[in-house]
Amino acid sequence: MGIGHETARVVGHAMRSVHAGADKLLARKVSATTAARLTVTSPDFADGAPLPISCTVDGAGTPPALQWAAPPTATQSLVVVCEDPDAPLPEPFVHWIVYGIPPAARTIDASVIARYGQGQNSKLANAFAPPSPPPGHGVHHYHFQVFALDAPFDGEASVGRRTLVNRLKGHVLAWGEIVGTYERP
Repeated sequence: MGIGHETARVVGHAMRSVHAGADKLLARKVSATTAARLTVTSPDFADGAPLPISCTVDGAGTPPALQWAAPPTATQSLVVVCEDPDAPLPEPFVHWIVYGIPPAARTIDASVIARYGQGQNSKLANAFAPPSPPPGHGVHHYHFQVFALDAPFDGEASVGRRTLVNRLKGHVLAWGEIVGTYERP
């Protein structure tokens, strides 16, 4: 490892106590009173377990496959969001926004992403931003959240987290999440 990595590791270690916080996750902002839950799983990782390297910046950087239970019958669309509340930022780092998923869908993976809309991640790209926590910052938790909505959500390519919060408030019928972890030494 070079001096650049060592410098990043020292800075990351010094910032270990700086986090956006799980209380700022999208699910906490838009569905605090929603009792209905969706069971979300992945064939790529178990809830609370490390993400495969292939899903991170140190691998191919592809999003993991996600699966979920049937949403409530009134569901008109689904939205998937991945956030990292451990990022040393004021708000969680948004890794992925996928919207316009039909209510009959029960899975999403890299092969079907082109069928749906993708909003802006925190890097201002309409794509999956693979986990890349600062070296030495500790374990980061990646919350893959699935929201069942009572209204269509087609959005636009530039939809970001702030717009998403406003559009989802009052429309979440059910939600669930699976959390993967990743750490860079």
